[in-house]
Amino acid sequence: MNKPQIKQSGISMKYNQSRALWAITKASFKAIFSQPSSLFFSLLFPIVFILIFGAFTDRPAAARTVAVDPSGDTTGVLYDSLVSSGFMKLVHYHDTAARNEDLSKGKLDAVLLIRNARDTGETARIWLKTSEVGTAALPGLVRAIDYAALRIQLNAAHIKKNYTIQTQIVPGKKYRSIDFVLPGQLGFSVLFSTLFGIAFVFFNLREQLVLKRFYASPVKKLNILVGIGASRLFFQLINLVVLILVGHFFLDFTLVHGALTFLEMLVLSVVMLFLLMGVGLIISSIAKNDTVIPLMINVFGFPQILLSGTFFPIDVFPKWMQRLCELLPLTQFNDAMRKVSFEGLHLYDCWKELGYLGLWILVVYFTVSKIMRWE
Repeated sequence: MNKPQIKQSGISMKYNQSRALWAITKASFKAIFSQPSSLFFSLLFPIVFILIFGAFTDRPAAARTVAVDPSGDTTGVLYDSLVSSGFMKLVHYHDTAARNEDLSKGKLDAVLLIRNARDTGETARIWLKTSEVGTAALPGLVRAIDYAALRIQLNAAHIKKNYTIQTQIVPGKKYRSIDFVLPGQLGFSVLFSTLFGIAFVFFNLREQLVLKRFYASPVKKLNILVGIGASRLFFQLINLVVLILVGHFFLDFTLVHGALTFLEMLVLSVVMLFLLMGVGLIISSIAKNDTVIPLMINVFGFPQILLSGTFFPIDVFPKWMQRLCELLPLTQFNDAMRKVSFEGLHLYDCWKELGYLGLWILVVYFTVSKIMRWE
């Protein structure tokens, strides 16, 4: 049914669709800021995550904490070599019960006992005792002791190394943990805040018959969707701008090409936002009541948070699972974001990721056209 005109006092007047679109967009944008929780979950919550995950992974691995059994040899050359190696931090306990308790709780990685280390006529015996909590540290500790013992044997045999090691550091970009963390947190923020915002907004508008009134008005259906969606998109872009700038200026997040990289990240975010708005429309249309909306969002969102490289790389998974991870839209978004921000690629270099997102958009909005409910 076409309703582009209004008759007033016998005069046919064309309805101004652009003014209607602007009015809907402005009203929807104001409604977003009337809910303080939206600011917390879409902006402050990701910033806290960025600060936490970006702070503790740049430091080198700490030396393993190993307690020295006082009944062993602590005066020989092997012990001295282990002390100076830096691979382990040797500590002493006066209370055996306290030592065993810390070992069982994982506060200690192992207990070291050295025997016959001063007697060259016998083989030195070394015991490493650990708990089930500290088994992951055992292979590294064994390698460290092997290395220290080998150096002692070479020196005792007066055998010199027949090789030299030279190191060189060439100029290049330093990869910080924030360069991995921040793109993932951008995806985290975009995913959940957009889905919750769109799904709940359209569900409530439909339940309150607001969409039905809009539909009966001369405003085109497309303008109604664009107006509400554009306000949510603009709000999310503000959040993304703040997150990127905070990461860049306060946490040294890498923007290889400066402002150009920043703009390309925003364009990529718009593509992802457009996709997720469609998913939100699907959820709002098939939800029978507002209590099932969070469940449906979590069913769609949490597998992606865990499997899309948001908090850790997907190459920790088996190969078959990595193939499944690559099908998720958030995986492609995260990969493209990291390629643009750190590797210095441009959007046209991310054709594979954009192709995946484009296919998702086609499927999502085809589904929206079939199941979108106005009342």
